[in-house]
Amino acid sequence: QSIGCDDYLGSDKVIDKCGICGGDNTACKVVSGVFKHTLTNLGYHKIVEIPEGATKINITEMSKSNNYLALRSRSGRSIINGNWAIDRPGRYEGGGTMFTYKRPNEISSTAGESFLADGPTNEVLDVYMIHQQPNPGIHYEYIIPGDNVISPQLLAHRRPGEPLNGQLGMPESTNHEDEDLHRETDTLPGQPAGTFPVIQPGRFPSHQPENQVPAVQPPRQNREHNWKQIGKTECTTTCGKGSQYPVFHCVNRITHEEVSESYCDSSTKPIPEEEACNLFPCPAFWDIGEWSECSKTCGLGMQHRQILCRQMYANRTLTVQQYRCHHLEKPETTSTCQLKICSEWQIRTEWTSCSVPCGVGQRTRDVKCVSNLGDIVDDEECNMKLRPNDIENCDMGPCAKSWFLTEWSDRCSAECGDGVRTRSVVCMTNHVSSLPLEGCGNNRPSETTPCNNGPCAGKVEWFAGGWTQCSTECGSGTQQREVICVRKTEGNFDVLNSYECSYLEKPPSQQSCYLKPCGSKWFHTEWSTCSKSCEGGFRVREVRCLSDEMTASSQCDPQLKPEEKEPCNTQDCTPEIDENCKDKYYNCNVVVQARLCVYTYYKTACCASCTRVANRQSGFLGRR
Repeated sequence: QSIGCDDYLGSDKVIDKCGICGGDNTACKVVSGVFKHTLTNLGYHKIVEIPEGATKINITEMSKSNNYLALRSRSGRSIINGNWAIDRPGRYEGGGTMFTYKRPNEISSTAGESFLADGPTNEVLDVYMIHQQPNPGIHYEYIIPGDNVISPQLLAHRRPGEPLNGQLGMPESTNHEDEDLHRETDTLPGQPAGTFPVIQPGRFPSHQPENQVPAVQPPRQNREHNWKQIGKTECTTTCGKGSQYPVFHCVNRITHEEVSESYCDSSTKPIPEEEACNLFPCPAFWDIGEWSECSKTCGLGMQHRQILCRQMYANRTLTVQQYRCHHLEKPETTSTCQLKICSEWQIRTEWTSCSVPCGVGQRTRDVKCVSNLGDIVDDEECNMKLRPNDIENCDMGPCAKSWFLTEWSDRCSAECGDGVRTRSVVCMTNHVSSLPLEGCGNNRPSETTPCNNGPCAGKVEWFAGGWTQCSTECGSGTQQREVICVRKTEGNFDVLNSYECSYLEKPPSQQSCYLKPCGSKWFHTEWSTCSKSCEGGFRVREVRCLSDEMTASSQCDPQLKPEEKEPCNTQDCTPEIDENCKDKYYNCNVVVQARLCVYTYYKTACCASCTRVANRQSGFLGRR
């Protein structure tokens, strides 16, 4: 049959999560949380207090960092990572329990540090963080017992028949002079004595349950065999305070010869008590920590490790002064490392041609990160600070520029009264380009022109009329409405001055509007100067089809394309009449026939005749 946690044969009682034998998990409370405070100063910062009697203790960093967890008793004794000395991962005794300190592998793991202990604690403990970088968060959890419950620590050390908070009584007739109940306080070097009693094994009076009859033992003088100590077990350690136990065998009382244990009464066999042995301290040794991550992901880097001088005593490892390890060669604390050979940048193509035929554009080339095996790898594998440029500006010289504009919109923004008509204006180069440029000068053509569809009839109150049509059939335009201040009378509305309604919020009289995208439209420049001042010349302008994004398009209706050339100044040329230009002689026709007008004297004396002949000759040449 099995033995329950109450040490009775056949019992099915087990210890619950609160540490109570036969409990129902209601006698304790789970305390948990996350320490997320932002810390600024380097050094020790208190995180959480673990109360006396806590069990199932779990203190864990939420992710790996350069910070360290530390543990100290309320009396000031350092248990783990105290006095700026970082301990190696392992098991450390403190507060009446054993803590397991874990620090995952620094290279292959992203998990943080942790303290784990089953408890219960016999004093208040403080958990600290040695802050060196931003806090990733510390999760803490432990269980504390409720009121009026049996201490789980007492249960852990109880012997069969021991009283539990008065639940079991000791028979008054029982009297064992050498089996008195002793309670000793476990005290470590440098730690003030605690107040929680730790009951040593083998120091409890035996007690039979009331419903069981003790077996009748024969008188001591009639026994032929008894138990005798024949030696001790081997010490658990060779130095630094170990433990050993006495060994008892069944022997003949007279001959002292060892016989089978069946000849002796097993209930009278002494319980071996622990004895200290090999109390002298162990020699100090160098405690070598794990190597840190390599300082570089490729190429030659450095890695570090912590070297501490430590000494074992009483099953604990203590950090001591380094001179105690002078008899040993100190291991190196730094070493070179190389995870792999670095990749390098390679320029795979020459520069492309400039993206624009004039002005400032860009050109590109192909730059790749190539491993030492010749494979193209991610850019992060190469040194980003040494990456050659794969794009740069290029200047192809100045561009000629002109203002391009659409026709005026057909609709006025107001149905009545003053409104505006609009058109689009854009500065473009004299070649097809997707980059609108500035630099056409300050004489930007107007985008609006006034219009008036006649006076508006009187309206009503702050009274707002209906919105006009959008000033454009497509794209962005404006709508207007008339807003007037009126007063309502019987059957009529009187229009007032606007200041009469100034205490009221005036409705807006204009708003933007957008009916639909315009799509591609024809744009043109202003007409050039006429090639002749009279008798028919011509003038030209540049016409382009542009999309809503002001890029060249082929979607415009060819039938709506504005003319690029038209005639101008078709009127006849009329010479200017100079009243001072007259013929001074009656026979000036002879001067003309003799072609003497080329001489200054005759050109002045016969001014009217010579000028008439010169105009006829210039007109003839123009017609040719």
